[in-house]
Amino acid sequence: MGTFLLFGIIGAVFLLWAVTILKEYERAVIFTLGRFTNVAGPGLIFVIPFIQTMERVDMRVVVMDIPPQDVISKDNISVKVNAVLYFKVIQADKAIINVEEFYPATSQLAQTTLRSVLGQHELDDMLSEREKLNTHIQRIIDEATDAWGIKVTNVELKDIDLGESMVRVIAKQAEAERNRRAKVIHAEGELQASEKLLEAAQTLAKEPQALQLRYLQTLNNIAEEKNSTIVFPLPLELLGPFKQSLTTLLSKNSDDI
Repeated sequence: MGTFLLFGIIGAVFLLWAVTILKEYERAVIFTLGRFTNVAGPGLIFVIPFIQTMERVDMRVVVMDIPPQDVISKDNISVKVNAVLYFKVIQADKAIINVEEFYPATSQLAQTTLRSVLGQHELDDMLSEREKLNTHIQRIIDEATDAWGIKVTNVELKDIDLGESMVRVIAKQAEAERNRRAKVIHAEGELQASEKLLEAAQTLAKEPQALQLRYLQTLNNIAEEKNSTIVFPLPLELLGPFKQSLTTLLSKNSDDI
């Protein structure tokens, strides 16, 4: 009786030792005598003690912070860039068999890829084309980790930190660019104004009556300002009739004498 009880206790302990419960997001990579057997889970699984071993793998999306990396851009500007990487294991057996530790391996790969890709671009591209760079980096890391059974779903550049001296340089460049644009706009305005004045002058030159009408309109505007003294140009053409009358009168007086 005692022997059966002993075997019963040993069997119960053995059974409890062999039973493992995996959560919905977990998988177990089973090895039998050192050789890969299968991927089990989720739920209740049995692992034969001393004969089989298992490696538990979390299949959820992992959010990995990529620490700040010193990057020298294509235009020789030193910046610190950090990012965040989203990935998950899609083939548990590859994640265990093909790489020693997939988490630190993915982290190191992400860091080197970040430095390599950003080093091929100028600072302006880093600041203005983040989405394009995110996609490029994500594609490279995803292709490299495919053999590890890992799917990289997204990469996001977080912060691009410049040195204090470089911030001042960029501020000066921005101010110079604003001044340049203001001068260009002013010059274009002056050019358009001169073109309009030239068109108006050509129109008035073709129509003398229009020029005289413009003179009269100007005189009217000056009169409305209620100035006590008015100085204005008088076209010689307006004096033509008076000059002719004066010449006739002088000629007549000479004949009478």
